[in-house]
Amino acid sequence: MKTISQFTPKKVRALIRKGRWTKPTAGLALGYAQANLVILPEKNAFDFLLFCQRNPKPCPLLEVIEPGGYRTEFLASGADVRTDIPRYNIYRKGKLEATVKEIGDLWRKDFVSFFLGCSFSFEEALLGAKIPVRHIEEDRNVPMFITNIPCKPAGVFHGPMVVSMRPIPPDKVVRAAQITSRYASVHGGPVHIGDPSVIGIKNLWRPDFGDPVTIKKGEVPVFWACGVTPQAVVIHVKPELCITHTPGHMFVTDLLNEELATL
Repeated sequence: MKTISQFTPKKVRALIRKGRWTKPTAGLALGYAQANLVILPEKNAFDFLLFCQRNPKPCPLLEVIEPGGYRTEFLASGADVRTDIPRYNIYRKGKLEATVKEIGDLWRKDFVSFFLGCSFSFEEALLGAKIPVRHIEEDRNVPMFITNIPCKPAGVFHGPMVVSMRPIPPDKVVRAAQITSRYASVHGGPVHIGDPSVIGIKNLWRPDFGDPVTIKKGEVPVFWACGVTPQAVVIHVKPELCITHTPGHMFVTDLLNEELATL
């Protein structure tokens, strides 16, 4: 039997829609890109679009669905933004109100959906180069941290960048940076390597989102911009309503990872 890592994106989304997969999506449908999700009322949509354009490292736009629409056109065929993510976070005025499995009962005609690139998409290339990806090895969610790196403001949106962390053996750090730099549409190369305190992270064993992972002796913490940044920004600026994916619980697309890479 095939494992879920070998399932097609369409089959993975079907399992999610039926409530049969509610865990993080790292390692699912290997070879295919994954995406972050942000849903906002139309009155906030232009400001957020501008925020993404000014901050392409943490917020690389892959697709925008117009007000009220819930079907993707570019990223996947037959997908439904209301049901096809394992878990959604509901934020009201900056506070996490609930985490739910589907959002059909919350849907509004003025909702605009934004899909952003996800660093899970370059992990296949890291694994192919025999660079360890610890959260996959340990079947955990990737650790994510709020930093002291400010995003460029746009309209009402401003706040700190969030990063994901992967511990890398010292002799593979340069190669990891080279590989991921090819994937600008899914955050690209690292934003920081080494001492976490330089970017405002006090404790690697207490991530702000996701799970802690083992850091072996001599390994170097490497940090990539993360698509959870909008959630930190929402907590900071407190818009009326925002719906996002739950960190690590991504939208699995029909796009091959290599379609998002540059030469």
